Order: sequence, then structure tokens, then C-alpha cells
Amino acid sequence: MSVASSVLIPYASYLRVYEPLAAFPEPERTHWARYARRPRTPGAQEELRRSLADLLPTPPVPVPVHESGEAFVAHLDGVVVICPWRTRLRGWLALQELDGQFPEPVLDAMLPPVVRVQVTSDYERWLARNPDARPWIRTAVWQVPLRWFALFGDEDRQYEPGEPGGAAGTGPGRAPVLRYRTTMAQARRRLARALRALRESIDDGPMTEGLIEVGRWLEEFHPRALVELDFGGLVHAVSEEWLAEDRSAARMAEGIEALRAGDGEAASEAYGRLAERWRVVRELRFAN
Repeated sequence: MSVASSVLIPYASYLRVYEPLAAFPEPERTHWARYARRPRTPGAQEELRRSLADLLPTPPVPVPVHESGEAFVAHLDGVVVICPWRTRLRGWLALQELDGQFPEPVLDAMLPPVVRVQVTSDYERWLARNPDARPWIRTAVWQVPLRWFALFGDEDRQYEPGEPGGAAGTGPGRAPVLRYRTTMAQARRRLARALRALRESIDDGPMTEGLIEVGRWLEEFHPRALVELDFGGLVHAVSEEWLAEDRSAARMAEGIEALRAGDGEAASEAYGRLAERWRVVRELRFAN
């Protein structure tokens, strides 16, 4: 695969929930109402830049000292919807996932043990005061988890080709964008339909367990929320041709419909093609 951009950013995808202002208690509701009226709000790359800057000091600061007051802002049927960054909470959750992913000497070099112990202690104290906290954003590196596609239809797909920079091809230009957006009601309906098809056709497995877990997360949010799947930094890891032709949500829907129709062979074939397509992307992390 050719690289779509030379920008060095983490190759991550994001599943986000944007809630209406009515979902937030005061004084947070007033804060977000004022925030949404700003002429410009920071995007995903700004959030990423700030997070990476905290890793430069010695020792690094893997989790911000204070929670972010920033958010992504969108509109659903003319209503402002908000997706808080919650960078501090997501930093704690991400650090929990590091255990077992790297050999201990490598992990110690990245984040000294004393730093990890302090961060864990901070999180445990914070969680005791905020037992119901949950992130509005989920992140996956070098992939889009296939279960996320079950929430969307092909009609939710939004693709914008990239643009070269400057008249002579100089400058940063603009990277392509590939995302899916749907209502919370539609996402929940599709997830329930997928779960029913899986349970009626095959034994419980990783896909079923993953959908249940995503469903529990979605239940935490306002019923009139917006659900977004953003390919994020993955657009820099694959070619624009790959992005333009990608119809992963449609392929997932084909597999689910085949299961509902009792055609296990067609379902297996559709899922196998989808899994292979994303296996190739995941293996790019090992390329030099």
C-alpha cells in the first residue's frame, strides 16, 4: 500500500459519541454551550499534538494533571452535540492497556515504574470519587475493530478526498477524511439486529462479546446522541484508492443479513473478505 501522507501521526481510529447539551448537568452544560459558540474549536490533530507534547519532558507526563475542557462539536438535525475529549480519563485507560503489550524492559524505558505507580494511584483515587465515569471516545490503533462497523450502514459513509498543498504541491495540503455518522437510535438498532443474528446462528465468540461490550457503552449515553466512526490517522497509512473503495460497513451488513437469512456460507465469505482486508492494514505496524 502506498502512503497517503508523510505526516507522522499515530495511526488510530476513533469511535465517538456526541451528546446534546441537555445530557450534561450544570455547570458543565453552560460551559459547553459557550464553547460551541466559539468561531473555531480545535480538531483531532490539536488534541494529538497536546498529548504528544506531554511525553517529551523527563520524566514524561503520560496523563495530564488536569482534565481537558475541550470537545469536538457537531450538529445533528440542527441541534448542537458535544463530544468531550476527557483526555485525562482516556490517558488512564490507555495506560491500563499497555500491560502485556510490551516486554517489561521496554515498558520501563518508555514509562519508568515510579511514573506508572504514581499514575495508577492517581487513577484509583479519582475513580473512587467518580465511579460512573466513562469516555465519550474509544480508540483503536492500526485498525478499525470490525464490530464497530455493525453500528453503521453504507448510507452513513462520508468520504472527502485529500488535497495537495500549494500551487506547486508544497505545504501541508489536506489529508483525506473517511468517517461514518449515524444517530444513537440507529446504532442501537443495528447492534441489536447483529447480536440477534449471531446468537441465533453461531455460538458466542469474540464478535458477540465485543458487540455486547460496545452496546453496554452506548447505553450510557443520551438517546438523541450522534455516533461517529472516524478513520482518523489510518488515512495516512493506506492509499487514497484504498479509502475511496472501502465499504467495510456495507460488507459487515451483508454478512449480518446472510446470517439472518440462514445462509452461513455467504455470511462466512463476507466476513472473511472483511477480516482479510483489515488484517493487511494491521500488519502494516510491523513494516519498516
